[in-house]
Amino acid sequence: MKAPPKLLDRLPPGARVLIIRLRSLGDCVLTTPALELLKRHRPDLRVAVMVEDRFRAVFEENPDVDLLLDPQLAVAARWRPRLCVNLHGGPRSAWLTAASLARWRAGFGHFRYRWLYNVRIPTAQQILEVNRKVHTAEHIASAMFYLGVPRGEIPRARLFARSPQGTASKPYVVIHPLASSPSKTWPAERFLGLAHRIRQEWDLEPVFIAGPGEDLSAFAAFRCVVGAPLGEVKSLIAGSTFFVGNDSGPAHMAAALGRPVLVIFGDSDVPVWRPWKTVSEVVVARGGIEKVSEAEVFGALLRLRMAA
Repeated sequence: MKAPPKLLDRLPPGARVLIIRLRSLGDCVLTTPALELLKRHRPDLRVAVMVEDRFRAVFEENPDVDLLLDPQLAVAARWRPRLCVNLHGGPRSAWLTAASLARWRAGFGHFRYRWLYNVRIPTAQQILEVNRKVHTAEHIASAMFYLGVPRGEIPRARLFARSPQGTASKPYVVIHPLASSPSKTWPAERFLGLAHRIRQEWDLEPVFIAGPGEDLSAFAAFRCVVGAPLGEVKSLIAGSTFFVGNDSGPAHMAAALGRPVLVIFGDSDVPVWRPWKTVSEVVVARGGIEKVSEAEVFGALLRLRMAA
């Protein structure tokens, strides 16, 4: 079903809107430009985001979010939004959309269980009138344009971090050396070599980060932060001089926090996942991420440091 013209403008003052964005880290971060567009257009709306607990910190302190909800059918039913926008697309999010009993249930046209949605959002290319790959931030924000936000510039992603506890002894660089697959993971020994050069040549302290249960033993010569709450990771990245890592969620956090970012891409789609609207450098693997040399990455860091 095509959305009624300017559907957002037809919602009554103070109407409830439910945004379903269950996971993952990068997708959650890149949802924040769409939330800003929505609230900028209709600041009176009460916007709730339904998200898994491990990613709640992405949306905490965000002035565009009025409420964070656990992804449960009963919770969706109790909230009773006038409009529910499913930005996730999986079976679980579809049933949460149905449970909301919203008058308007919006989801992209390629989602499964299409019959659950009475507003089917076209592709971002159709909405933005472009014939190219679109960035994930553009894809998500295009839903707001379809629902009635006037077309305009899509803002940078935004995270809100509290000041880190204590004061770092010296300026530091956050390094995230892991990724979701081997084809996206630059070799550990090259991250180590890069870290030594950063410390020796720039007098910056490398700080390696990883999620719960991940192994940073290869980097024990440096400060390592493993499994810290996401809120603490936000604060750590926010205080850094710059960020270096593989294509993964923490890189999008760094971009959203306005840090200079260097990302090493393996088999990821660079136009879709590159750092969004921050000073950045990308190094793209040709023939496998293991082909990227330490010298190539350090050269990109030199350019990044000059541009920052």
